Formats: sequence, C-alpha cells, structure tokens
Amino acid sequence: MGVLTSAWRKSSYSGGDGGNCVEVAVPWHKSSYSNDTGGECVEVAETPAAVLVRDTRHRELGHLGFTPGAWAAFLADIKAGHL
Repeated sequence: MGVLTSAWRKSSYSGGDGGNCVEVAVPWHKSSYSNDTGGECVEVAETPAAVLVRDTRHRELGHLGFTPGAWAAFLADIKAGHL
C-alpha cells in the first residue's frame, strides 16, 4: 500500500488542557452492517489507498487493511448472498 495522505486533526477524546493530546488522520464510521444494540460492531475507514476495518469494542487490537478493489469484491459477494 502507498502512503496515506490525510489532514491531521485533534481527536475528540483529547483534553482541552494541553494533556492527553491525540491526533488522528483517518475518519472512522460505524458500518451499515452494525446495529445499535451492541452487536456486530464494526467500524470502517476509507482512504484512496486502503479500506481499514476494526472491531468497535476492541479498538486496541488494531485493524485489518484491504485494497479498495478487494473491499468492493467482498461487499459484492455479501450483497449477492455468497457469504
């Protein structure tokens, strides 16, 4: 994969007192396949070079990265009922 280029921003989890500053560059969003009752919690971040996927409840475990083409093929298989 190539270098990801994104604008860095201060995380909403950072304090305003100058401490606990965390910057993030990839915006994560909850997958449309997740539900609001705590089950199937998956977050996705899309960039031109990669699609990143992580478990919302276990973010500390990291993420999986896929090429955009591999991700598109995966979603097509799900929509077609192959998976």
